[in-house]
Amino acid sequence: MFKRFCAAFWLVFAVPAFALQADGPERYFTGADLFSLEVAADPQISPDGRWIAYVRRSGDIMTDRFRSTIWLVDTRSGEQMPIAAGPGSHMSPRWSPDGSKLAYISSAEGDASQLFVRWMESGEAVRLTGLANAPGSIAWSPDGSRIAYAMLVPGASEPLGTLPEAPEGAEWAEPLDVTTAIGYRADGAGYLQPGFEQIFVVPADGGAARQLSFGDYHHGGPLSWTADGRSILFSGNRSPDWELDPIESEVYALDIATSTITALTDRDGPDANPVVSPDGRHIAWLGFDDQRLGYHNTLLYVMDRDGSNRRALTGALDRSANSPVWSADSRAIYFSYDDHGETKVARVSLSGTVRTVAEGLTGATLDRPYSGGAFSVARDGSLAITGGPATRPADVVLVRNGDRRQLTRLNAHLLDRKAMGEVRRVETASSLDGRTIESWLTLPPGHVEGQRHPLILEIHGGPFAAYGPHFSTDNQLYAASGYAVLSVNPRGSTSYGAEFANLIHHAYPGDDYRDLMDAVDGVIAQGHADPDQLFVTGGSGGGVLTSWIVGNTNRFRAAATQKPVINWTTQALVSDIPVFVAQYWFGALPWEDQQAYWSRSPLSLVGNVETPTLVVVGGEDERTPVSEAEQYYMALRMEGVPTTLIRVPGASHGGLAARPSQSAAKASAILAWFDRYRAGTGASAAE
Repeated sequence: MFKRFCAAFWLVFAVPAFALQADGPERYFTGADLFSLEVAADPQISPDGRWIAYVRRSGDIMTDRFRSTIWLVDTRSGEQMPIAAGPGSHMSPRWSPDGSKLAYISSAEGDASQLFVRWMESGEAVRLTGLANAPGSIAWSPDGSRIAYAMLVPGASEPLGTLPEAPEGAEWAEPLDVTTAIGYRADGAGYLQPGFEQIFVVPADGGAARQLSFGDYHHGGPLSWTADGRSILFSGNRSPDWELDPIESEVYALDIATSTITALTDRDGPDANPVVSPDGRHIAWLGFDDQRLGYHNTLLYVMDRDGSNRRALTGALDRSANSPVWSADSRAIYFSYDDHGETKVARVSLSGTVRTVAEGLTGATLDRPYSGGAFSVARDGSLAITGGPATRPADVVLVRNGDRRQLTRLNAHLLDRKAMGEVRRVETASSLDGRTIESWLTLPPGHVEGQRHPLILEIHGGPFAAYGPHFSTDNQLYAASGYAVLSVNPRGSTSYGAEFANLIHHAYPGDDYRDLMDAVDGVIAQGHADPDQLFVTGGSGGGVLTSWIVGNTNRFRAAATQKPVINWTTQALVSDIPVFVAQYWFGALPWEDQQAYWSRSPLSLVGNVETPTLVVVGGEDERTPVSEAEQYYMALRMEGVPTTLIRVPGASHGGLAARPSQSAAKASAILAWFDRYRAGTGASAAE
């Protein structure tokens, strides 16, 4: 049955994305182009600023996946070369303190990823580990002699009951799968292997690895060595009830000689990402005081090496700080933050003076225009960032002495000859309270001023996230088919301050609906959108709001809700984040306040829906499980609303668009659904 469904899916929906080209090169962006895209990620500048090692993700049409390789760019000439590009996946390049070596993680020699080190002068690379599970969070010791990493150490589920002994040669069923953990599955990983993440250290020139941390707790990265090389800092939750406190963590110091663990923080709230200053005197870290709000600004803090004299450095910024990196002189800390949908890098002094030093970062997400990006810092303050315009995936950019120079043009061969959709910033005033609501409008290629287009309202997930002027394959495919696409940051979006984000605290979905409708009305008033040709889609939190919208209005001709939450009670009990949903988004368990859960569930409005609504979900989604989408699909069918359910085989919540063919097919299916109800096609829309 499912195979027949998949075959019908490809037959009916894949044709527009992979349509046969006319004579000559195709001028517009197509689904087939997804296989040729490349994107830069994780740029790591060498200590002397001469080289940048970065991860280059490239589409592979034969495997239908993005391959990760590691390339090296000369910051003087811009010349680049591959340094880990053979079979397998290669990631996480990290320079030794003197820049003579580069550690990275690779599956070049088998299915399991291992830790490798490359000697830069000779070009020789050596595998350091032979592990059953992949290492992560690699960190060099200050003298370059050792590398620390974190890795899952498998455990065993406690048996319940006993089995008789099987006769020799008998083929019995698999044993019972006994679960006692709260977090027994995770999106993208499925059902989790029992065990805990532990910290190890291995000589950088080869030798046996040694486990440093023990116990039934996760001891995770990022990791940071103290300047004397005697301790490693990490974050984790070692309290007895850690499973019931989903965001709690402390900063710990792990003594390498004795495995003694000492807590350096002790508050209610997450304390994470510790980084020791080069002079060894201070520790920077990220965290906040947990007030059980839907959103908290993550602050950058600093304390003395022994955990004393703690103070916040970015409290006045009203933005979340990320990825702290010390300056070489230990007098300041670099960090990234999102502001109005854009990602920037700032430098903050130990007195709390913040100065922005780089803008225009963009991340490795391709399907939708989320904010993001990565950076690293050389000893002289030069920065390597991922950046680029809204019409290109991320490239490697060097920022030095205030000058910005793009070093790679990974997609020039493909996109320079394409007519891409222009992306414009749009502002509207909320009819609810006059607040400014920011959006980005992607116009069809060849747009002429004064021309109105069918409009797709495309809503971001999270809900605590933000869109910005970043590349989006979905939006460009929609635009190439003649639609304008509106990507809105309604109240609840991040990068506008904590107060704006928490306007939806315990009230989501709700007034964000008004902001979305006002944004649509705004582009209609500006003459860009046809008011009789409106469509709506969104994923995750955007799927929630899509379903909420069609339950509140019939003004859209068709909708496509992607990986939505439909029933908050089942979401709180079946997803991979049950404790978080109850504690932070509702403040009560479902049976303690069922009315709150029901009144905010799109399922409660299904009797109002008349809009033809497509339902899309990943077949292995653990965040908004398949059962959520199936509930909505069946409810729509019972109400007689035109609908279709699409399950993307093998796709997780975060990986709904991870494989190029599925990303193209999903966008094509949504376009085919909208085209079915588009005026002039012969189909009637909801009245």
